[in-house]
Amino acid sequence: MNTRVPPQRLIATEDDVTPMVLAAMDQTTDPRFKEIITSLVRHLHAFIQEVRPTEEEYERGLQILNAIGQQTDDTHNEAVLICDVLGASTLIDLINNDGMQGETMSALLGPFYRGNAPHCGHGESIARSSTSGDPLILKGRVLDVNGAPIAGAKLDVWQASPDGLYENQDREQDDFNLRGLFTTNKDGEYLIRTTKPAGYPVPVHTTTGDLLRAQNRTPMRPAHVHFIVSAPEHKTLVTQIFSDTDEAMISDVVFGAKEQIAGDLQRHDTPMADYPDQVPPFYTCTYDFILKPGVPTFPEPPIKGKVS
Repeated sequence: MNTRVPPQRLIATEDDVTPMVLAAMDQTTDPRFKEIITSLVRHLHAFIQEVRPTEEEYERGLQILNAIGQQTDDTHNEAVLICDVLGASTLIDLINNDGMQGETMSALLGPFYRGNAPHCGHGESIARSSTSGDPLILKGRVLDVNGAPIAGAKLDVWQASPDGLYENQDREQDDFNLRGLFTTNKDGEYLIRTTKPAGYPVPVHTTTGDLLRAQNRTPMRPAHVHFIVSAPEHKTLVTQIFSDTDEAMISDVVFGAKEQIAGDLQRHDTPMADYPDQVPPFYTCTYDFILKPGVPTFPEPPIKGKVS
């Protein structure tokens, strides 16, 4: 004998689907997870009903999702990249880091952070390969929101070469070229030697490139250097220092450039007493990072290694 209890109503029209799916998930016990997943279903179903994709378009969408996963490995993170160019990453960043407590504005982690960078001494260079471009000296302090220096703060630094490639993308660059981990001195000061960065295109050989071409968008990012600045009892700051034209910053393909974190690079064509060993021409940039109180946390590196 069939003892199955029939549902109150079987699905008959498209308007029946969303309520049935939400009812099926109603026993979710984690309140935050329930809030997120039910909102996702509502918005996803509303999107589908608004756009009304064909079955062929739906299948193509699934193929794109599959491709994003297949194109992500230890040396390339397509999921982060496509979220960046869709503006999702910047929106998440600003929701969680509004810069309203006096701290330095944050910026995207990006898809090329490796973690485990070599420890560097005060004033050491992170240019480990024969890197083109003019030398750049980055200096400044790490401060709290009251202006007090933070001794022992960590600055995890990385950047692309002036040729437009991070070292994990480029077999010609030494391992961890243009990456380093620095510690502030007793006065909260840091000093980093590197190479003046240049703007570069994000990778366009995968799904993200297809998207940008379909939208007739530039793949370019303005010149910048990445930082993760951390200290005990302070919220970790993930940011970038930009050094490019206003036009390049406004058209940043990942919408990450902000006026507050634009660095003022000074060109020097004659020797400077502060840096007697530095041969001109070279650049300097002074920038103070301000951390607000909080619990330090550290992002999961989007990539794990280097192309072989």
